[in-house]
Amino acid sequence: MPMFAFKAHDKRSNKEISDSVDAPNQMEAIAAIKRLGYLPIEVKESKGRTGGRPGGPTGDKKGFSMPFGGGIKPAVVTLFTRQLSTLQDAGLPIVQSLQILTNMQRPGLFKAALGKVTDEVQSGTMLSEALSRFPKIWDRLYTNLVKAGETAGALDVILRRLAEFREKSQRLKKKVIGALIYPVAVLTIASSILTFIMVFIVPKFEQIFKELGITLPGLTLFLIDFSRFMSSWWWALIIALVGFIVFVKIFRQTEKGGNIVDRILLRLPVLGGIIKKSSVARFTRTLGTLVTSGVSFLDALEITKSATPNIVVRNAISDVRESVKEGETINEPLRRSGVFDDIVVNMIKVGEETGELDKMLIKIADTYDEEVDSAVAAMMALLEPALIVFMGGAVGFIVIALFMPLIKIIEELGKQTG
Repeated sequence: MPMFAFKAHDKRSNKEISDSVDAPNQMEAIAAIKRLGYLPIEVKESKGRTGGRPGGPTGDKKGFSMPFGGGIKPAVVTLFTRQLSTLQDAGLPIVQSLQILTNMQRPGLFKAALGKVTDEVQSGTMLSEALSRFPKIWDRLYTNLVKAGETAGALDVILRRLAEFREKSQRLKKKVIGALIYPVAVLTIASSILTFIMVFIVPKFEQIFKELGITLPGLTLFLIDFSRFMSSWWWALIIALVGFIVFVKIFRQTEKGGNIVDRILLRLPVLGGIIKKSSVARFTRTLGTLVTSGVSFLDALEITKSATPNIVVRNAISDVRESVKEGETINEPLRRSGVFDDIVVNMIKVGEETGELDKMLIKIADTYDEEVDSAVAAMMALLEPALIVFMGGAVGFIVIALFMPLIKIIEELGKQTG
């Protein structure tokens, strides 16, 4: 059985001690140290250990840079986290918990990756290290939180926090995406109907007007010219639209381009407010969860930065980290970014001064989650009448433009019969 050397805090004598313990793996060693009444500070396997499984701690780790993770939904990882938290809270050994969860999974990439993680942990590897071999499934934020839980001997608590964090983040994302589905669907249907009218219906009216040989009003001529353009150049419009989307996507991948696009998104009416609030909620919840879990503040800022998609917010976090590194406060860099409202900056300042920054960050995140709900509801309330007005206006314009010549014909026939 492997031997683990450890440093721990003796609660009875209030001193740091160094000793060793035999255990099948590092998690079991931490549990054994806690049973002795010590608080683990550092636990490392003794170098004298031999053997090990291929691909385990003494094997070839390069084999675990496998492209696992593509196509695995975040909800699957969140459910796994919640289930593992429950099993750990019930007191089951980590290896047994992982084996149970592996057997529960459907055949596929996630089950294969989880099986390899289970083998690694069973052979003595820390859970966080085993998970880090699959960054497409368990990202840096995830593995760092698990590592913090292992170090503090509170993996069940950290897993519960991590599950709650992921669940809240996914709920927020679903709300924003769900709010966009309705208007996008309506606009797509409306555009299809209008395109059909312009390409197939308007040319038939044009043919009728030509046969009648009447002079067309300016509004009708404009409609007919636009119909001809769409009939002849519809493919160019599609290519231009696709090209624009591809260009924006490529442009956004550059640092300068991403900064410009993200700033424009933040300044959009209504939608910009939702993006801003959700970015603040994500930042404060991520940072608060890391700090609460015992991750050092500088490391927490670096991890939060890498987990932030919006470049404007990411640059603000980078400035905050540099400021803290030089011994300054975090308020001014946040204020300068223009993303964080004064109330957020002031609440963080109060949390920093009172030593309860982690609690204040979580409180801000909860508040902004509620504000995102309200902002999404407001956007939906504005979009529905706006879409109705758009459709009514477009259809009304077409009807008026097509019926103006018909009204003129009716008037002339009335004069002739009179």
